Amino acid sequence: MTGRWFAAVPFAAFLLDTLLGDPRSRWHPVVLIGNVITFAERRLYPQTGRPADLLRRGVLLVLFVLITVGAIGAMLLYVAARLHYGVYLAVSALLLYITITPRALARDGLSIRRRLAAGDLESARRELSWIVGRDTEGLSESEIARATIETVAENIVDGIISPLFYFAVFGPLGALLYRASNTMDSMVGYKNDRYLYFGRAAALWDDAVNFLPARLTAGLLLIASAVLRLDARHARRMLARDAAKHPSPNGGYAEATVAGALHIRLGGYNSYRGRVEFREYMGEPLVQIGGEHITQTVQLMYVTTVLGVLSVTIYEMIW
Repeated sequence: MTGRWFAAVPFAAFLLDTLLGDPRSRWHPVVLIGNVITFAERRLYPQTGRPADLLRRGVLLVLFVLITVGAIGAMLLYVAARLHYGVYLAVSALLLYITITPRALARDGLSIRRRLAAGDLESARRELSWIVGRDTEGLSESEIARATIETVAENIVDGIISPLFYFAVFGPLGALLYRASNTMDSMVGYKNDRYLYFGRAAALWDDAVNFLPARLTAGLLLIASAVLRLDARHARRMLARDAAKHPSPNGGYAEATVAGALHIRLGGYNSYRGRVEFREYMGEPLVQIGGEHITQTVQLMYVTTVLGVLSVTIYEMIW
């Protein structure tokens, strides 16, 4: 009986996200995880710039953050379980809820879509700059739509399926530790002068933990494409052909699948702090990218989320 109640936790977390979204607060657990990372970085970043020292201290940062977040999460779950099984279920649902972000992805993507529909490119560029690392000044409507689609698609892995996957395998603590890993990568996993060596362990760890979920996400997206009556067959071809072209070992699996399903081409030239870089194309430009494709990407994201929640629920009921 208890196992069947625990199987309802993913649905409860998804319901909380649907109703409440991702509240912006300095007390949000992900913000607190970010504070732990900042604390560790300040104390571990070396005064010397020797690559070996930076690499070693970067490994220590990863270990410190995972142990700290894991200990706090385990203590919270232990206390909840001691109080009552219902309290444990509630805390588990809350922990999973704070690690998934479908409503935030939809909110950001559809807000930009509305700006484009109103012809307000300036506001669309400004809002896009909040969710991407590339330069957004001067982007055309199709370039804004492309950047938004790429961001929503890639974050289906980081913001939805990976937390659900680690919840299924390791319980709520697994989802929390995944979120800590992903937050580390977003804060220190950059290839710039400061983090090229110091952040390498965090970046490689994030690549490792997303390896399986990224490929599972592609499979769920193919099913979602069929459910929405998009071109699942073309999506499968683009997945097989283009997923490995992405600079990340995991990012291309969602993007290539979405591109194929929507008959659009992602990738191309992006500017980062004035430096133009080329990202390999994924998909074929059978139609011109427009704001309507943002809406379709959000729909794909939500159907994929529901499929992920159902899959984890069934897994928990069986095991």
